[in-house]
Amino acid sequence: MGGEKETLDTSDLNAALPAAAAALSAEDRAGLVNALKDKLQSLAGQHADVLETLSPNVRKRVEFLREIQGQHDEIEAKFFEERAALEAKYQKLYEPLYTKRYEIVNGVVEVEGVSDEPANENAAEGKEPDAKGVPDFWLTAMKTNEVLADEIQERDEAALKYLKDIKWSRIEDPKGFKLEFFFDTNPFFKNSVLTKTYHMVDEDDPILEKAIGTEIEWHPGKNLTQKILKKKPKKGSKNAKPITKTEDCESFFNFFNPPQVPDDDEDIDEETADELQGQMEHDYDIGTTIRDKIIPHAVSWFTGEAVQAEDFEEMGDDDEDDEDEDEDEDEDEDEDDEDDEEESKLAKKSSGRKQKLPQKVGSQGNAEQPAECKQQ
Repeated sequence: MGGEKETLDTSDLNAALPAAAAALSAEDRAGLVNALKDKLQSLAGQHADVLETLSPNVRKRVEFLREIQGQHDEIEAKFFEERAALEAKYQKLYEPLYTKRYEIVNGVVEVEGVSDEPANENAAEGKEPDAKGVPDFWLTAMKTNEVLADEIQERDEAALKYLKDIKWSRIEDPKGFKLEFFFDTNPFFKNSVLTKTYHMVDEDDPILEKAIGTEIEWHPGKNLTQKILKKKPKKGSKNAKPITKTEDCESFFNFFNPPQVPDDDEDIDEETADELQGQMEHDYDIGTTIRDKIIPHAVSWFTGEAVQAEDFEEMGDDDEDDEDEDEDEDEDEDEDDEDDEEESKLAKKSSGRKQKLPQKVGSQGNAEQPAECKQQ
C-alpha cells in the first residue's frame, strides 16, 4: 500500500447502476455514469490524505470497514428503490378512494340512503334547501389541525369555502413533491388551481432546496394578503381625500408566496440567515402537514376524530414521562429514608453526651427565626 494514492476502478460502474436507470436513454445513462465517476473520484481524492495518516495496520482495518459500508449502502439503495415503488403502488390504490371522496364532498354523486324529502320540506316551508355535498369540508378539516389553524385568518375563510379538493404528487426532476389546491369559481381570484412545489436536495434525508408557489391573480380589492389603511388628511390640508396605504398582512394565502433564498447568500448576515431558515422550516412543516395528515385523513380531521387520536398519543407520551418522574421521586425518597436512618443511629450514639450548639443571634438577641407569612 505504501504512500501511493489508490485509483478508483469505475470500469464496471455502468453495469452496477440500479434497475431504475434502465429506463434512461443511452445518452442520459452515459451522462449519469460520467457524473457518478467524477463524484466518486472526487470523494476518493478527498479521503486519500486521511488514509495516508494512518498506520498500515489501522489502514487495512479501515479499508475492510469501507467494504462493509459499501455493502450497507448497496442494500440501502435497494431499500429506497423498493420503498419508492411501494409508495407509488399504494398511491394508485388510494386514488379511486380520493375520487369518491371528491364526488361526495362536492355533490357530484349522492350516497345511498339520502332522501330528497328534507329538501322538499324546506322548500315548502320557505326555507333554504339543503346544500349539496359537504359544505366547508376542506376549510373545517384544515382549521381542526393545530398547525394550519394558526395560518388561517378569519378573512381567509370566505375564500377557502370554495376549496374543492387538495392533491399531492411526487416530482422526479428535481426531486420533491407538489401540492395542488382546486378551487371553484370565486370572487377572490381567477386561478382555478393553486400549486405549491417543494424541491429537495435529498428526498430520503429531507433537505429543502427551495419552494415555489403559484402567483395568485387577485380580483381588484380582493387580495387577502394585503390590507388597505385609510388615513384622514390633516386639518387645513388642501387635499380633502383620505390617504390610502397598502400593507402586507397575515393570511393562509401567503403560503403560495414562500420565502426565497437569495442567489448570493454571502450578502446575508447570520441573524437574517437564521430567520430565513426558520421561515423555510415553518413553510415546509405546513406543506408536509397537508401532504401527510390532511389529504389522507381529511374526513377524520373534519369530524375531529384525528385531534382525539393525536391527543391520545400525546397522553401516552405524558404518561411515560410521569412514570419516569415517579421513578425518580421514589429513588429520592429511598435516599432520604437511608439518610434518616443514618442520622438516627448517630443521635443514639451521642445521646449520652451533652453538647453545646452554636446559636445564631438576631438583632433582638433571640435565635433567628424564619419570617412569618402574613396574610393580607
